[in-house]
Amino acid sequence: MYVADPLAGNTFAAMPVGVGDGLAKSWPRWFAGASGLVMTRTLPAGSATMQPLGGVQLATGDTGANWPGGVDLHLGRWFGMRQQHAVELIYWGVYQLGGSAGVTSSDAIDAIPQAPGVTVAGQPATAFLTNLAGQQISRSDVINDIEINWVYSLWDRPEFLPRERAVNLMWLAGFRFFQVGDQLILQNDTGNSSLGDLDFNVATNNNIYGAQVGAKFDWRFLPALRLNIVPKFMIGGNAITNTSGLMQPDGAYGTFTADGSPAKVHSTLGVFSWLGSVDTGLAWDVTDHWTLSLGYRVVGVGNIAQADGQWPTSITSPESLSGVAAGSSTIVHGGFAGFEGRY
Repeated sequence: MYVADPLAGNTFAAMPVGVGDGLAKSWPRWFAGASGLVMTRTLPAGSATMQPLGGVQLATGDTGANWPGGVDLHLGRWFGMRQQHAVELIYWGVYQLGGSAGVTSSDAIDAIPQAPGVTVAGQPATAFLTNLAGQQISRSDVINDIEINWVYSLWDRPEFLPRERAVNLMWLAGFRFFQVGDQLILQNDTGNSSLGDLDFNVATNNNIYGAQVGAKFDWRFLPALRLNIVPKFMIGGNAITNTSGLMQPDGAYGTFTADGSPAKVHSTLGVFSWLGSVDTGLAWDVTDHWTLSLGYRVVGVGNIAQADGQWPTSITSPESLSGVAAGSSTIVHGGFAGFEGRY
């Protein structure tokens, strides 16, 4: 019996049925999620804001750090027939992180810093910084994180692990921007309404940017529950700024006696800083399209500048407020809970 050659016409008939079955994945490719954050941070020992008085001495570290809320958002897409490659965009931030502390005394409080080289409203700044009735130091910090990552899954996507495999590992690499900004405001209460008060402000900002690498490990220990751990590490450039100044509550700055310029100095510094973070969480894959999650995040940042470290003891000229001191570190940590949708 003669059977005609299907390729005799030098044409491509079709892909044989069944070729590629089991390779192409029909899972939803897009994913997006949102979580709420509650975080805090460690603070340096701090710098004194007054001379010791009766065994009491207020310092910048007395502000403490509260647990404000924040937000965590991410968006991404899987690519390829087997959906082993993805690109994700991440943003999270925590705002108004800080606290306040104060001291009052019937005895005279002498502030730190003193400002023998500054005039305020036509009077020496010493009149506003000695024999005080009270002081209050307050802190307002901000943390922002932006990431763009390429993700590669060694096996199947963690949301769709087959029954015969309980674990999955993914590698990631990308770009990260991390901001640590803190502001300290010292309010000096002269107790004299005709004289008024004088504040000292220090605002320090770290903008760290660079390449990062990391991984994500998933362990499905129950049919719909996964434990996941996501470590990341980066070394990047840090563009640091610091602005320090003496000002009245109405916003008017004092002036340097020598040249009449405002008693406000802006300084910059560029250094290399490092960052390491670990997210540990639980994920409940409710359906193929929805996952609920909760966990804890720890971020350590090194070789940064903090407002506490920029606190002077005496303000005599613009040079006494200039410059940035780096080399400190902080740990930002807290919990998160949210959801992810896939479509």
